[in-house]
This record gives sequence, structure tokens and C-alpha cells, in this order.
Amino acid sequence: MSGAERIAEAFAAARAEGRAALMPYMMAGFPEAATSAAVADVYAEHADLIEFGVPFSDPLADGPVIHAAATRSLAAGTTFASALELAAVIAPRVPVVAMVYANMVVSRGAGAFAQALAEAGLCGVIVPDLPPEEAGELRAELGRRGLAFVPLVAPTTPPARRRAICAEAEGFVYVVSDTRTTGEREELPPALGELVGAVRADAPVPAAVGFGISTPEQVATAGRIADGVIVGSRLVRAVAEADESRSAAQACRDFLVDAREALVARAIR
Repeated sequence: MSGAERIAEAFAAARAEGRAALMPYMMAGFPEAATSAAVADVYAEHADLIEFGVPFSDPLADGPVIHAAATRSLAAGTTFASALELAAVIAPRVPVVAMVYANMVVSRGAGAFAQALAEAGLCGVIVPDLPPEEAGELRAELGRRGLAFVPLVAPTTPPARRRAICAEAEGFVYVVSDTRTTGEREELPPALGELVGAVRADAPVPAAVGFGISTPEQVATAGRIADGVIVGSRLVRAVAEADESRSAAQACRDFLVDAREALVARAIR
């Protein structure tokens, strides 16, 4: 089964249960290797898919929580190679989609980058600072290996551009909930339902909402309108606030269990 097919299967399995797929984000190597491995194991147990962040020194789409996590991970010695080694451990258990910045692709070359992901067992990649017009080579190299190039659509994306992006979408469309960087929000934007509805109408693949989803209640709310729900900063903060590996893993487990129950409760209603 190809990576793209594994992504489709994960969304289909959640849909068969009448709920949205739960897709937590984690920062590889944060705060250090042992804790990161413990968190990854919890994610693999409780997630439908995993957004797997590879640390970068200038993460322009990320707010202070994830930016600080990337800085700390790099200081602890995390590299692109070591991040993929961790991803390879959990990839047989759950579809893993890398979240990287374009520098990691350009510095290695699209072919070598795609091959590294394929060898680690990943299913696809999100590159928030790589415009679709400049992604042709990477998309082709990923496609040769059965991996998905996951695009992003934001509230500011013009309708014609959104339709063009969605028409070529692979894996799923990452729907950015608002125009700010990643981070926890008190409430979801009121126009989010309209945006997700437009993406679902335009795209042949599922639509997953990310940015600002911080509570199980917000997970359930997003799950009513989208095919998948991505939670990032809230979980990264839980790891940052934990005093050791075991408590970090437990904090993530508690949140994911509550989030999954919220999605299921919504499905039952």
C-alpha cells in the first residue's frame, strides 16, 4: 500500500465510525530524544494520523510555542536524519506525514528528500513555505514513491486559487483556520465552516483543519465540519510543561483520549 493510500485508508476508517480523523502534531526531538520517543509512542496508540514536525531554525508559519520547541530540539542535537529515524519507528503503526520547511527540500534536492521520506516509511509531506507553482519537481518525486504532497488553503486564498490547489491535492487538504501563526485560540473563527465546506466541495481528498485548535471541545466542533482535526501547540505546550518523559507522555495521552472521546460523542449524537 502506498503512503497516499494509507492516508486515504485512515480517513476512511474514521469516517466509517462517523467521526473526523484525529491528527496530532509533534516536534521531533523535543525536548530531547527520549521524551520525544515516548510522546511518539503515545501518538501512535491514539492518533489516526500524525503530523510529524522536523525542527527548523526559521519556522515562519509557527507561533512561539512550536518555534521554541524547534529551537530546543535543534539545541539537543536533532537532525533531519535523526528525526526520520524516530518517524520510522512509528510509521508501521500509523500514517505519518512530515511537516518541513522548503529549505530541507532544496538543500537535499527533491529526489533525495523524497527518497529519505519513503525509506523511513512516511506517507507524505506538508511544506507550508513552498508555493504550488514551485512544487512541481517535489510533487513528481513524491508521486514516483507513492507519497502525497499535502497542500494548504487559508482564509485569504482567493476562490480561483483555492479551486486550483484543491484540484491537484493529494492525501488531504490542510485547511488553515485563520491568518495568524500556529497557537492556541479561545474560539474558532466563525467563517471556518464556510471555508471547509468550499474546500470539501473543490477537493477529491479529505479536508483537515489546523491552527488554533486547543481543547477537546474545539476538536469536536471542528470535527463537525471537517474530515480531520489537527492539534499542535496545545500538545507541544503540554510536553514543554512536563517535568520528565513519563509525565509528558501522560499529558499527551490524556488530551488525545479526551479529544477522541469528544469526536466519538459527536458521532453518537
